[in-house]
Amino acid sequence: MTRVSTVQNYNVMTSNLMRAQIRQSDVGNQVSSQKVATDLKGYAKNAEMLTAMRSTQARLEGLISQSKLVTNRLQMQDTGLGKVADSTKSAREAIANALASGSAQTMMQQLQAAFGDVVQGLNTKSNGLYVFSGAKTDTATTSAAAMTDLTLAPTTASLFNNDQYITTNRIDEQTSAKTGVLGDAFGVSVFDAFKQVQAYVEANGPFTGKLNDVQVTFLKGLLPTFDAAYKGAVDAQGKNGVTQKRFESAETDLQNQADTLTSMVGDIVDVDMADAVTRLESAKLAVQASAQVFSSLQQSSLLNVLK
Repeated sequence: MTRVSTVQNYNVMTSNLMRAQIRQSDVGNQVSSQKVATDLKGYAKNAEMLTAMRSTQARLEGLISQSKLVTNRLQMQDTGLGKVADSTKSAREAIANALASGSAQTMMQQLQAAFGDVVQGLNTKSNGLYVFSGAKTDTATTSAAAMTDLTLAPTTASLFNNDQYITTNRIDEQTSAKTGVLGDAFGVSVFDAFKQVQAYVEANGPFTGKLNDVQVTFLKGLLPTFDAAYKGAVDAQGKNGVTQKRFESAETDLQNQADTLTSMVGDIVDVDMADAVTRLESAKLAVQASAQVFSSLQQSSLLNVLK
């Protein structure tokens, strides 16, 4: 006897066809987005873990971004400190050469050029901000422009515009370090060395050529002063370098943590594309099979039998 379709058969096959279509749509979305789901609901029991991981990722990215900015500023501080130290050393060498040759014909020109480089080093900027001015980053660290300014000012310290705020930054989630360097901390001794030369010239006249005994004695006495000023600048540069190394190492560690966390998140949210494509093909076949069976049921209607 010919089997007659019932309403129940149609309901079952309609339900199967709809489920197959939904399944095909879900797997198709996974293939196109390469993600398991588009919201936390789609990750079921992993949702809470995923939320925690995302929060940690955000903190690490913030620390990495800050570390890069701090490292850039520390590099500019190193450049400025290096320029001050090298210029102080050049001034010392100009004096030593004058003593060795017995002539100071070009010594003052060399000292003036070296002092100009010292000022440039003190007024070093990073991202448009003065790095040695403490919290007054929009103000030049020193207002001195030439050696004559050294004797015109009431004190050497008055030529420095920085305040006493030393910047502190976080290295990682547990550690912070002082990263700021104040201009007057290493610049006053350098300025004092140049000031002694300028004061001598203003009191006794310029160095014009062959050195006399008084000038030789004065210049010999200056060498230890410039040595001490140079050492102060080098020491400041060394401490800055140690801090810079700490931030560079921390940035590497933070980036490694971020990469590991990204991989862990990927294991949860990223789709295995080979598996997803296979499931998509299976879903398509399921839709086609359900549709074919549904079509066959249409031919098994009671009306067709009665005809």
